[in-house]
Amino acid sequence: MSQTAIITGITGQDGSYLAEFLLDKGYRVVGVVRRSSAPNLWRIEHLLDRVELRSADLLDQLSLVRLMDEVRPDEFYNLAAMSFVPASWDTPLLTGEFNSQGVTRVLEAIRHVKPDTRMYQASSSEMYGKVRAVPQSEDTPFHPRSPYGVSKVFGHYITVNYRESYGMFACSGILFNHESPRRGLEFVTRKVTDGVARIKLGLADSLPLGNLDARRDWGFAGDYIKAMWLMLQQATPDDYVVATGETHPVRELVEIAFGHVGLDWERYVKVDARFLRPAEVDLLIGDPTKARTQLGWTPDVDFPALVKMMVEADVARLEKAAVPAQPLA
Repeated sequence: MSQTAIITGITGQDGSYLAEFLLDKGYRVVGVVRRSSAPNLWRIEHLLDRVELRSADLLDQLSLVRLMDEVRPDEFYNLAAMSFVPASWDTPLLTGEFNSQGVTRVLEAIRHVKPDTRMYQASSSEMYGKVRAVPQSEDTPFHPRSPYGVSKVFGHYITVNYRESYGMFACSGILFNHESPRRGLEFVTRKVTDGVARIKLGLADSLPLGNLDARRDWGFAGDYIKAMWLMLQQATPDDYVVATGETHPVRELVEIAFGHVGLDWERYVKVDARFLRPAEVDLLIGDPTKARTQLGWTPDVDFPALVKMMVEADVARLEKAAVPAQPLA
């Protein structure tokens, strides 16, 4: 019989790639969506005839219990979160409700309804914050520098606590930055590639950015979801850093993106203080040794290929949007 998986955050970048991956493996995929007057389904439109969508909310314990009771999943991937780091300063309490107590509600629903369900929790490299060691591994202490990072530390440790207290198969993936053409426009990678595409097509004449020297360990989201699945196929649950092990400054991202369309980035990029963080995370670089040796996971897409993929996708999207509709025959 095929496996059944629940994915919270299925309409997000990671959720859409994970849904594709699991469907290709023959899973029954149930995606969780919040009730909304304006559904945001563009990332999974091509999957709507293959996935089941159910209403539930990380803020509502009873909805999660009902979901677990109706679906009885083999695996539960908790990818839903308030995920835009800068916005967490504006909504710190709501960020905590989703990213901290929301995880607890998922764990409680699993524990009471079907405790043999294997659970994946999406942790984050932002938990390291003011880094204590370079590169960062599973044993590096956390020092988060944003309400988002703080909330993710709680979600991480409550997952560890339920694993150790109740014997649940609960894993956390400490994912470093992972990007794709499906990344939201508010994130710096998509902001850059979308801005490059607009400048190339004559739709904009400048690109305002924040700290060009901030460095990140960027990989392709389509590679990272494979690591999530591999964690839940192991004999025992554990936590893993998922990263490329390479770091790149925002400046290099900009250079590759503009260079790919034949433009000089220095003519168009303007540093804008509005986009500087109150507390910057200067150097995040993951040590994926454990994921490589225990899971057999390695990324396939390197950084230049990722940036070029995203630029090409944004150029194609904007060109398509500019084509006038053809009259009906």
